[in-house]
Amino acid sequence: MYSRHWQKALSSSITTAKQLAESFPEKNLDLDGIGRVVRQYPLRINPYILAQLENENSSFWQQAVPCAAEVDMLDGQADPLAEDAFSPVANLTHRYPDRVLFLVSNQCAMYCRFCTRKRKVGKNFRVDAETIKEGIAYIRSNRRVSDVLVSGGDPLLLTAEALTDILEKLRGISHVETLRIGSRVPIVFPQRITEHLAKRLSRFQPLYLNIHVNHPDEITGEAAAACRTLRNAGISLGCQTVLLKGINDCPAVMKRLMKKLLKTGVRPYYLHQVDMARGVGHFRTSIKTGLDIIAALRGHISGMGIPHYVIDLPGGGGKVPFLPEAVVGRQKKDLLIRNYQGRVFKYRLDPEDQLFFQEEK
Repeated sequence: MYSRHWQKALSSSITTAKQLAESFPEKNLDLDGIGRVVRQYPLRINPYILAQLENENSSFWQQAVPCAAEVDMLDGQADPLAEDAFSPVANLTHRYPDRVLFLVSNQCAMYCRFCTRKRKVGKNFRVDAETIKEGIAYIRSNRRVSDVLVSGGDPLLLTAEALTDILEKLRGISHVETLRIGSRVPIVFPQRITEHLAKRLSRFQPLYLNIHVNHPDEITGEAAAACRTLRNAGISLGCQTVLLKGINDCPAVMKRLMKKLLKTGVRPYYLHQVDMARGVGHFRTSIKTGLDIIAALRGHISGMGIPHYVIDLPGGGGKVPFLPEAVVGRQKKDLLIRNYQGRVFKYRLDPEDQLFFQEEK
């Protein structure tokens, strides 16, 4: 009784250019371009997102509706983060010494147009009992792995029973200390977050759930209620945001988003530069844009509301944080540091620091 309602809603999603045109007959949609995109990258707009798109200014429009640039722009790489190259077994990436990325689902409630895994998610991407068994066996055999990020696709589209079975097996491995789930479901398909699901997940505390929110308008009453259900079950919520051109690439929007996340009980975690994936280049901003946004947040919002601005390096180099430059120089034994207002202050260095911050010659 808990799963049929959301599964039925998901099955009535828009998945073709024709269905999209029928839903928005008043819009002059580029059906040829959308059709070309859908033949290469899947489309899914579930009923909840469809309702959001009725608002002409919905932040979801560009994120959900295909654009011809996805196939016309030839920049980027199919697998920019080298996830497959660092994959010792199917659907598991082991890039960092103590952490693995474990893909347990090949479906999403909405296929985001900027997705770094659009080469595989929703397509011929095999995830089944055998691949999950192989992944768990690898984690069990590698004692260096203490942190598992369960992702996909979206793990919360599995039945509660299937997901908890995976989590039980992972929690049963003695050297696995941290379990994390990456999901967009609470924001793009909040009716999936039931009391039943939350209760099942609560058995695995501490459990960390990083949701994905890109714009303050995405935190609707329904989405906030879904987050509240998860929080009340004792699940820690964080947020990963992607910096998207024309959607959230200005300080005012990002400040509203971060403040709204905190109000909803979700801790901002990462602000991602768009990956160098093929078909997403039209969303990419300059790095300066991201640095300017972080600088604009400082001093104007609580420190716990400022995410880490990161770039996931192409070729499997991992995430690297970028920070606005605060140190502007040195004056004898003092470091010159600029604050959030642009004022420069002196900070006295100890002898070791004086050697570290050598004056440029």
